[in-house]
Amino acid sequence: MRFTDGYWQTRPQFDLIYATEVYQVKQTEHALSVLAATRPLGSNKGAALNMPTLTLRVTSPLEGVLCVELTHWQGAVDKGPRFDIRRVQLPLHITKDDQGWLVASGPLSARVHERGWQVDFEGDGRPLTSSAFRGMGRAWDRTARRSYMIDSLMLDVGEWVYGLGELFTPYLKNGQSVDIWNADGGTASEQAYKAVPFYMTSRGYGVLVDDTADVSFEVASEKVERVQFSLPGERLRYYLIYGPHPKQVLARYTALTGRPALPPAWSFGLWLSTSFTTSYDEGTVTSLIDGMAARDLPLSVFHFDCHWMRGLHWTDFVWDPDTFPDPAGMLRRLKEKGLKICLWINPYIAQAGDLFEEGMEKGYFILREDGGVWQSDLWQAGMAIVDFTNPAACAWYAGHLTRLLDLGVDSFKTDFGERIPVRGVRYHDGSDPLRMHNWYSFLYNQLVFDTIRKARGEGEALVFARSATAGGQRFPAHWGGDCSASYVSMAETLRGGLSLAHCGFAFWSHDISGFEHTAPAHVYKRWVAFGLLSSHSRLHGSSSYRVPWLFDEEAVAVLRHFTRLKHRLMPYLYAAAVEATQSGCPLLRPMVLEFPEDLTAQMLDRQYMLGDSLLVAPVFREDGQVAYYLPEGQWTRLDDARLVTGPGWQEERHGFLSLPLLARPGSVIPLGAVDSRPDYDYLDGLSLHAFCLADGARRVLRIPNLKGETAATFHISRQGDQLLVRTDSTRPFEVFPHHMPGVRVSLQPLS
Repeated sequence: MRFTDGYWQTRPQFDLIYATEVYQVKQTEHALSVLAATRPLGSNKGAALNMPTLTLRVTSPLEGVLCVELTHWQGAVDKGPRFDIRRVQLPLHITKDDQGWLVASGPLSARVHERGWQVDFEGDGRPLTSSAFRGMGRAWDRTARRSYMIDSLMLDVGEWVYGLGELFTPYLKNGQSVDIWNADGGTASEQAYKAVPFYMTSRGYGVLVDDTADVSFEVASEKVERVQFSLPGERLRYYLIYGPHPKQVLARYTALTGRPALPPAWSFGLWLSTSFTTSYDEGTVTSLIDGMAARDLPLSVFHFDCHWMRGLHWTDFVWDPDTFPDPAGMLRRLKEKGLKICLWINPYIAQAGDLFEEGMEKGYFILREDGGVWQSDLWQAGMAIVDFTNPAACAWYAGHLTRLLDLGVDSFKTDFGERIPVRGVRYHDGSDPLRMHNWYSFLYNQLVFDTIRKARGEGEALVFARSATAGGQRFPAHWGGDCSASYVSMAETLRGGLSLAHCGFAFWSHDISGFEHTAPAHVYKRWVAFGLLSSHSRLHGSSSYRVPWLFDEEAVAVLRHFTRLKHRLMPYLYAAAVEATQSGCPLLRPMVLEFPEDLTAQMLDRQYMLGDSLLVAPVFREDGQVAYYLPEGQWTRLDDARLVTGPGWQEERHGFLSLPLLARPGSVIPLGAVDSRPDYDYLDGLSLHAFCLADGARRVLRIPNLKGETAATFHISRQGDQLLVRTDSTRPFEVFPHHMPGVRVSLQPLS
């Protein structure tokens, strides 16, 4: 939101006050509190009369993180909800010198200047950013009769801003206005299904605004030298999170907001959907699945989209009896083929559905202020929305999910959750409707995820979620929503995934070949490569089936090739998945996460790292032409072992069975021997591929089992012409040194 008209003037409807000078300071073991005057006082004590004040309070919930709270009126009502994050207060190191007060939490410090008004943040003694002249303030909108709290943090020359959720707009957020507001806008709009009030910058820090409301960010837009953030109310709280490495920023951010659970290994295989508006019954489903098997196309999960239920009955969890007269038998027959089953659901209860009257009578829905049920005809006629702040409503909804899980369902696609009303409604627990709008997605996905975990056991829970906000990364996986069947949409989808990765979402997918319309065969085949080199891979669309033979015969070969490649990469990918649960670092990584000092890598949005060692550059053209950037070193193409040297741009032409997929210099990538499924014993026939290890280099690999536990550890080091591999594994394995002429492999037990 913009409050100023240019740099000096205020927009006509606003009254603005800013922290201007320090009036009073209090400190305790855990906090520094500063009472700020909002105009210069000098020595005139009477000047303080009729003057608003702002209170700055600095605390720390975690080493390397400072919580900054700015308050105008302390007595303002705060109904919640609030983000579910770590809220302890650690002891602070507070000192006073001739400049002012210094507050330190580990390597991060904030200096509040005694004269004038400025708060400087430093990491390891290095300047990061500051809230300076006309930074911290409060705006009163005379027209809307509403208060807003504001702060703005300075940007340095060449500093880039990333994140703020799954935004499909340009990857670099500089120059953009972003409202943190979940909306069902598709990937071709400025709206986001997953809006997250967190950003990080290329200077090694991040900022989380701790409010579930519609936080507004002006990123080098209203004031081009700053990131401004504002929200309605009388209090603003944010966390400044230090790295300095971007992975360390993510580690601290996810320590605050939560780390993702480990998805089951089977979920990394290929998913096939009925699609949205297509007609299907058991015969259709079986023909699609058998068609995949007949063409030697490995399939792990089959997904039933909306029409497993009756039209105008979504969501009542009742199988359409005309289409599926024997759902239990059908699911049993499908699971005998080795498949997992996913069902589409949402939190909207249609008026014609079997559950509406019960939910209405028992008060399970979001209500109007007059006590009636809030209803809409948008999406489903007369639909209501489940109130997940009501424990009884949660138990009711979970009970229906459990019934389906008992029938043989393994996962749910938790669609929607963005169209949550804010005007004229009330919640069971009295939550502020404005602040519930984004937070609703967290409660929705948490309930479904926990219900699956309770029924299936730890490590077996997975949702396929569209909406989310800060903390939603705890409940994987997520997908990018409604994209179109084009290269442009494929590229915007990747931008959304990269931005979401900056917010700690480790497991992310997208509709291969696009949701809307039907892609030309060449788009389908290029998107297949991108889709299978993502953490989760799903063939889904709107008006047509997405099986490859409906596009052309080459599409069958392309899908087979990349599905089998992904299965062989599972020892590497599942190890990266385990790492994500421990550090918050995603599988699909923006280049800047791995190469923060490379100025070109800071800006790239058409390529990514898959884990820490594989570079992927999807092809966005029919003719196979692709340009991609390599950071410094000798990179190795995974398909033909050819060396490609960085730093610099490369231009290549690829057929449909390849794309730029390169191993990082000095990496060791484990490959499995099984290409028919993603969930297998990764030590069976394991091979370790070492790429261009320099003399003295050391690497440690931990190969997980299907529970995410370490099944074997490998210590690999190069010592002159010897590649020493020490391991506690008793299983046979192979080691392949690539581009290390004359190097001999030596094996030793790991003591």
